[in-house]
Amino acid sequence: MKKIFALLLIILVASFVSIGCSINSKNKTIVIGSKPFNEQYIVANMMAILLKENGFNVEIKQGLGGSLINFEALKKDQIDAYLEYTGTAYNVILKLPPLKSWNPDYVYEKSKEEMLSKYSILTIAKLGFRDDYAIAIKKDFAQKHDINNLSELSKYAPSMTLGTDPEFATRQDGLPRIKEIYGYSFGNVKQMEPTLMYEAVKNNQVNAISSYTTDSRVDMFGLKVLEDDKSALPPYDAIIIVNKKFAEQYPEAIKVLQKLNNVINTDEMRKLNYKFDVEKESADSIAKEFLIKKGLIKK
Repeated sequence: MKKIFALLLIILVASFVSIGCSINSKNKTIVIGSKPFNEQYIVANMMAILLKENGFNVEIKQGLGGSLINFEALKKDQIDAYLEYTGTAYNVILKLPPLKSWNPDYVYEKSKEEMLSKYSILTIAKLGFRDDYAIAIKKDFAQKHDINNLSELSKYAPSMTLGTDPEFATRQDGLPRIKEIYGYSFGNVKQMEPTLMYEAVKNNQVNAISSYTTDSRVDMFGLKVLEDDKSALPPYDAIIIVNKKFAEQYPEAIKVLQKLNNVINTDEMRKLNYKFDVEKESADSIAKEFLIKKGLIKK
């Protein structure tokens, strides 16, 4: 009889512990980090809204800092998740050797594998958009000369002036890489602050600029982003990364965040950024509207 009572007591205690763990997982405040720019704010809010809709408490540390600051915070359990990019993970965080040809799948898999083995950081979702460095030209010029990629620009580049930020102009995986892979240089290169590049191309002070594929100003200034058809530049696929310990303790939260896997393409992200940058909508309202549109939350 005593044995039966003891067994029942163990089962009862185990049940309470299980219930307690479940309750605690919902009571924990999940902290989402973000870098200080448009799409980071928007996606951080998407993550937060999804988690809240599923009963979790959430805090966003908005504009926490650059990649290394967020990554260090993640390693130290100061934040639980944030939006990173494969190219940044590969080049900046892991400092892996540059590739002769930047294969996006390889960069993704290698970054994922190395972050896990070296730092116990898990990649749990790949959102579907890429925020790559790119060359952009005016749409009317592109249409007139039927230019869609960097190879097709070769005929015109020697007589063009490129506006670019100082970093892209000099870093080995930037403009020098285009020269190496595509075999041409621009006739003139003007280094300037990124915000000035768009005004410069608008006023015909330059003919092309270094841009980002998700930059809302591409649409605002009537530009066309040219395809990097020879994969000269690193890919920057958007990924959600978390601490392995957090993932093991809160698997339900991971399942929720994985709903963002492959849900946003590059054009969509650029349009969402436009709403934030130009139409001055809040990151929270943009995120909520998008999640409703995709059927991930109810109105």
